[in-house]
Amino acid sequence: MTEVLSDEVARFVRAIGPEPDETLIEMDEYAAAEGFPHVGPEVGAFLRFLARLTDAERIFEFGSGYGYSAYWFAEALPDDGEIVLTEVDDAELELAREYMAAGGYDAMTRYELGDAMATVENYDGPFDVVLIDHQKERYADAFEAVRSKVPVGGVVVADNAITASVVDFDAILEWAEGGSPTEVDDHTQGVIDYLETVRADPAFETIGVPLGEGIAVSYRVE
Repeated sequence: MTEVLSDEVARFVRAIGPEPDETLIEMDEYAAAEGFPHVGPEVGAFLRFLARLTDAERIFEFGSGYGYSAYWFAEALPDDGEIVLTEVDDAELELAREYMAAGGYDAMTRYELGDAMATVENYDGPFDVVLIDHQKERYADAFEAVRSKVPVGGVVVADNAITASVVDFDAILEWAEGGSPTEVDDHTQGVIDYLETVRADPAFETIGVPLGEGIAVSYRVE
């Protein structure tokens, strides 16, 4: 991972945040051993915090991997809440099922194998929190697909809004400050397109949060 925070600050954020349970610790160890690019405990704790702040009852994820972010979210949901995981890799989705069951969250979880963009069309909403964490070049399309299903007071979160192994932060910063970066790869352009889309939408207010590899949080105001 290409973390935004220094090691010392990241340690501080983890130290004052909620304690991960044994399953989350195991999931972190899995990510470290396999080199899996999960959001990490700093972002995971923040996602849970957002779910609590919004009194979330339903959550949708574009790209769930082995269920790490979903597990963080689940603790904030009521017993009759629902979280929809989407993943194109059958083995990862099955691992997510095992982890969610270990935490006691299996009953509130929907596991959708396949393209998240197709899956979201099968759900009417509302979704109080949406996490976008799949192919960067499809971020803007994901927002457009779900924006009408997010109520006032709901939030849309995009991961890798600042950096990642495939994202060029210098180009994003140049764009953010009014420039026109050239020779931008598809991943970086996808992030730029997404940020342009959410910032131009008067129904949402967007801020960048420098945790993990950077997240963009868009709050529905109208």
